[in-house]
Amino acid sequence: MAMSKSYPIFLLLIFLGLFAWVYQSENSQLKVQQQQELDSFKTSLTRYQQWQGDGAELFKKLSENYPFQFFQYIDDTDGQLSYTEGRLDSQHPHPLARLFSIELSHTQKLATGRLQVKLSANQAIETSISHTQKLGVMLLVAYLILLLVFILLMSKHRAAIRYAADYISKIPELGFSAVASSKLTGELNPIGISLEECRLQLKAQIDKLNQENEKLHKAAYQDTVTGFGSRQRFTQKLETISNPDIPQLGLMAMVKATELAQINQKQGRTAGDDYLSRVANCIRKACSKYSDAECFRVSSADFAIFIPDVMLKDAPKFLDQLKIYLDEYLQMTKAESVAHIGLVPYHQGTDAVNLLTIADTAVSIAQTLGPNSYHIQEKLNGDEQFGDDRWKMAINDLVTRQALKFYQQPIQPCRTDVEVYRELLARFYNSEGKFLPTTTVIAMAERHGMSSELDKLVVISALRMLKENPTISGNFGINISAFSAHQDMFVAWLKDILGKQKYIASRLVFEINESGMQSNLGASYKFVREIHSVGSRVSIERFGMSFTSFKFFSEVRPDYIKLDGSYTSNIDEDSNNKFFVRMMVDVARRIGIRVIATSVERQEEKLTLEKLLVDGLQGYYIAQPQAMAIADQI
Repeated sequence: MAMSKSYPIFLLLIFLGLFAWVYQSENSQLKVQQQQELDSFKTSLTRYQQWQGDGAELFKKLSENYPFQFFQYIDDTDGQLSYTEGRLDSQHPHPLARLFSIELSHTQKLATGRLQVKLSANQAIETSISHTQKLGVMLLVAYLILLLVFILLMSKHRAAIRYAADYISKIPELGFSAVASSKLTGELNPIGISLEECRLQLKAQIDKLNQENEKLHKAAYQDTVTGFGSRQRFTQKLETISNPDIPQLGLMAMVKATELAQINQKQGRTAGDDYLSRVANCIRKACSKYSDAECFRVSSADFAIFIPDVMLKDAPKFLDQLKIYLDEYLQMTKAESVAHIGLVPYHQGTDAVNLLTIADTAVSIAQTLGPNSYHIQEKLNGDEQFGDDRWKMAINDLVTRQALKFYQQPIQPCRTDVEVYRELLARFYNSEGKFLPTTTVIAMAERHGMSSELDKLVVISALRMLKENPTISGNFGINISAFSAHQDMFVAWLKDILGKQKYIASRLVFEINESGMQSNLGASYKFVREIHSVGSRVSIERFGMSFTSFKFFSEVRPDYIKLDGSYTSNIDEDSNNKFFVRMMVDVARRIGIRVIATSVERQEEKLTLEKLLVDGLQGYYIAQPQAMAIADQI
């Protein structure tokens, strides 16, 4: 039974018990008093033991001191002297008088008669009833007061329980409002403390889960390097744009970080991530004026920017600002360019494939316009070259115009008996004289099978420069692709042109990437042999990135190996790199191959490499690439 019901019943039983005790006590007291009254009457009756007179007179005398309910005197000799007054049965008017029934009868033989009396207890009973009623009323009032207090306390208790129950029922809603301690006092205080502890612990757990969920969300929908949305988010955005039922318009800009592959290859992925992060910061600053702009990293080197509710005529403001930030970053780097931007408009229901096609075309056009350039493409008119096709035309134009300029970066010998060279770095420029990203030009040439044409342009330009400028002394390194080195026709052409200018050929060193050379060791060996036959030399660059690197020593036999820049990075602290370089130097020296360390950026690296007895050093700490003298340029 609930406490709210059992307690009033229990309290009622207690008060009924108290009332019963009061009644019993009053009744007992009444009986004792009346018994004393009866005993007193018996004592006083001894004075009338010899009574021989009239019964009425005797009644009168005794009535002066004692009230009678019944009086009867029967004379033995004279019936005239007998007297009867009252009734034996009680006729008390009070309904509670029956609860106090007292028998005060007495019969006694007198001298000439018999006396039978019953004393009246009405007055005493009325007094007892009055006392009992007063005490009963007091008990009833006390009971009602206690009951009222209990009801009030229970009401407050119920309110507190209801509050606790409501609070618990709202916990699944994860509101985590503070517990009102004032509503849970007294015996309910432990519940309040427990609820507060539960709230704090549950909130901490939920916060922890939210943090884990946020990490998972970021892993799935946010790029960790740039903080931009992931490709999945980009796809969802395209689906939204393609929906004809959602009113929208705006601009989409595609940004291609053209130097990523080059930086990853030369400086490592950490430097590549830093490069992407800085490009993202440039984008973020340019978008700061557009609160609704959304940025995504679409692929390793591609970013997408959506700027809603902006008209095409306002696009140059955004693009000019982004170019300013990219140019500022370019001045801090040693790269040829940072990124290129293509911008297109969109509206509701725009086909996603068509939108990306136009954007890709815009980026391709921007890449042919110079460093950090942008191009706005509203739509395709039919005369634009799509994507890579434009690059094919651009490379043909480069070859036709021989649009190339040379930069040089010397190699510092570590000993006086070591003969080294200066590496020629080709820079290509468009019809407006703006430089194009070299890595992109080379990559596009390989994609379209035009590597040999580009390599021929570099070789011819280098030979012409040295022939027309006899004051230029020393040896020079020329970069050509492994694809060209493995082509019999190109090798035959190269041998023929070098054979006609052997004096200049003896000053040339052809640099080829190790990974490309390893794809066909037989063709690589033939290339080295043919180059040696005309007096030129061969250098294998980015050496040491393959498990089969040591096969070059016995099969290909180049003249130089240029260690990959990853072995130079922090070599003063990396014992593994020290061991590899020392071993490479020992093996190379036995067969007469010179070892050149590249990407030397710090003095500590230079000193460590000199102690490891490498033959030459190249890097920005040694010398930065510089343009050839004006008179020597093609």
